[in-house]
Amino acid sequence: MRHPNILDSKQATLLIVDVQESYRRVLPDIANLTRNISILVEGAKILKLPVIVTEQYPQGLGSTVAEIAACLGEHLYFEKKTFSCCGADDFLPSLQQSERKQVIVCGIEAHVCVNQTVHDLLNAGYAVHIVVDALSSRNPKNREIGIEKMISSGALATTVEMSLFEMLVTAGTESFKAVQRLVK
Repeated sequence: MRHPNILDSKQATLLIVDVQESYRRVLPDIANLTRNISILVEGAKILKLPVIVTEQYPQGLGSTVAEIAACLGEHLYFEKKTFSCCGADDFLPSLQQSERKQVIVCGIEAHVCVNQTVHDLLNAGYAVHIVVDALSSRNPKNREIGIEKMISSGALATTVEMSLFEMLVTAGTESFKAVQRLVK
């Protein structure tokens, strides 16, 4: 029996929060962020995880960055004006319908939309895993405090590699080999 804080590919959903074009020129680590989220997306495909993408007011902030959009396969999409994804129409009902209880969260900004989403998901009873190497904010201090607050409220910190290997469980499989190629 595995510990409940370990990710399970049959229980997890990947949530990508608001990684939109307008942030490209103001995020200090955009290249690393998009690379890490793209690895998560490709890993989600291998592990057959549902993927949810949100965009905050895309008319003003643009669409999801091209690097991530290019690797998205089948996914759910929610446009929102609320900071928390949970405020988007049909977001929570769609998540509840999946019957998955773990949410892997990445995106921007760590101290605003990600923070409020994580708190609302925790309040709704989800086990939330924040991918710290796939979260960003315009200001590094805001990112740091956002991550601290989410963890102190019950979110679990993880990394791209940690999350993928937890869900793989076993080495030597075709899925393991495919994920290993992604992270090398």
